[in-house]
Amino acid sequence: MISERVTVDMAGDTRLSRRLGSATQGHLKALPKSETKRCQNYAKPQAQSTHLRMIDLNLFRVFDAMMLHRSVRKASQMLSVTPSAVSHALSRLRQSIGDELFIPSESGMQPTRRALDLALGVREGLEKLELALTGKESVPAEALRTFRIAAADYACMVILPSLVKRLAKSAPHVDLRVFSSNRLDVVRQLEKSQADLVIGWFNKVPEGIRRSTLLRENEVIVVRAGHPLTRSKITKERLIEFPHLVVALTGAEENEANGFMNDQGVAHRTWIERALHEFQDRKIDLVGRMAVCVPHFAAMAPFLQLTDMVATLPRRLALWAAAHAPLVLLDLPYPSMTVDIEMLWDESADEDQGLQWLVNELAASIGDVA
Repeated sequence: MISERVTVDMAGDTRLSRRLGSATQGHLKALPKSETKRCQNYAKPQAQSTHLRMIDLNLFRVFDAMMLHRSVRKASQMLSVTPSAVSHALSRLRQSIGDELFIPSESGMQPTRRALDLALGVREGLEKLELALTGKESVPAEALRTFRIAAADYACMVILPSLVKRLAKSAPHVDLRVFSSNRLDVVRQLEKSQADLVIGWFNKVPEGIRRSTLLRENEVIVVRAGHPLTRSKITKERLIEFPHLVVALTGAEENEANGFMNDQGVAHRTWIERALHEFQDRKIDLVGRMAVCVPHFAAMAPFLQLTDMVATLPRRLALWAAAHAPLVLLDLPYPSMTVDIEMLWDESADEDQGLQWLVNELAASIGDVA
């Protein structure tokens, strides 16, 4: 016979007394209304916990895979299941959490704000669970993951090939998705996790954005082989006689005079022909002509090969161009501008072991860049 005193709410399950039997009837008593309300309040967290227990933990593995790859197909490959299984799991998780979590876009499945808020906690929870079950921490180099890097063609031609060469040996399952950063929304890309890293040259960045210098770059003049400037010493006067080919990475024109573009506190440096502006700013009686303005460094070689135009390029990029086309590098008739090529990431990713591993790998690969 049950001897403990049992307390129930009279508004609760009246069948409880019948299940306990007549021998326990004397031990049951009703709660006052104030006590009933207090007990109901205590029950609320338990209901929420029950809701969590009803969610299949495997759904969070699908969620994490989608955060890493932003692709149903890639996530299915990572989890060794079919794409339809991933889609079905996402549907179940959306119903459980009450949010879309991932929305289709031109650049893949983009996470919602709710998904971004969940991402770090889910990742840490899965890593702790894996550590508890296997007794060893996950190794980023062995993981199947896709990193998103925003970069101009300078980084694609000069910096990233060395990184890819390094990853091919040390992390064959890591993929890179590189997309253009020739826009002014680099901060939004990082804050919304549309990009894991941004590579470029910047003057200032807002709070909450981490930065690390990869290398220092200076500038040289590039012309075609046999160009008139190759026959004698270059002066500012001679340089300004020829039409100039200019690269404006953002494609904007309103701030060309100082070579910077601003957006959300970011000063994004563009590679503008400083000679043209310096002569105008100092009111030197020289007139330079910006004949052609292109949005990419890769577009410059054909123009230079076929005309007498002059361009000022980052030295490493100019060396790359001269190795693939009949172009000549010349020293500037004025002090060269030097800029820091940097990588940026959001401070919220400081706890992302995989991204911090990639940051270190990228820094280490710079040693192979000429």
